[in-house]
Amino acid sequence: MQPDRTVDPYEVEHYTQLAETWWDPTGPFWPLHTLNELRVSYIREQLRDRFQLDQDRAAPLAGLSVLDVGCGGGILSESMAKLGAEVTGIDVVERNIGIAKRHSLKSGIDIDYRQQTASDLASQGSTFDVVLNMEVVEHVADVDGFMSDCCRLVRPGGSMFVATINRNPVAGLVAIFGAEYVLRWLPKGTHRYRMLRKPEEIIAPLEAHGFQVETPVGVRVNPFNRRMSIISWTGVNYMLRADLPE
Repeated sequence: MQPDRTVDPYEVEHYTQLAETWWDPTGPFWPLHTLNELRVSYIREQLRDRFQLDQDRAAPLAGLSVLDVGCGGGILSESMAKLGAEVTGIDVVERNIGIAKRHSLKSGIDIDYRQQTASDLASQGSTFDVVLNMEVVEHVADVDGFMSDCCRLVRPGGSMFVATINRNPVAGLVAIFGAEYVLRWLPKGTHRYRMLRKPEEIIAPLEAHGFQVETPVGVRVNPFNRRMSIISWTGVNYMLRADLPE
């Protein structure tokens, strides 16, 4: 894999150290396992409306090509594949790809995992019906460049989903100080405040590439029962769908 301007060496090392814990639902990534249930439901509902899918089918996403950018250990990739999508997962961390491949093999799920950057894949001319850019933008060195690369990976008529943490004092207090230092739900150093992205910083490059951005939604975390739900307020966590016209 060639050096890439969007890759942050700190983030690569951080996730290399955590790679073996991806599939432990009680380990450092338990919040991601909980969040995954919520985001899969959100993505599935949004894709139903976007592509007029029959949700009563056993494999409602059959016929859709899906790219999971920054796939980590494959938690979201496997969820999409189980719904029938043809899934490609890319990540810059070699150990993540190894973990993802082994788990999908054990699960009997066919996913094309690659240690590759979005830039490299886009340079090959690859495009997908759906690009999942979930919990990644807060870990890249050049967000504008990264978003541009991801935009090139969406075929005309396709969609991109983005999920991340807002950047403001409340988000920093809740998502970093609260989650990492008080509740210790995440390892310290998982997020850095300066790397958090405001919605307008994500929406601007999407619109510049011709995408039509749907209204973002927020994610609420109940600290008492650890449950998550979708809300309208996007002050801390948010998700959005952006569509590229034909």
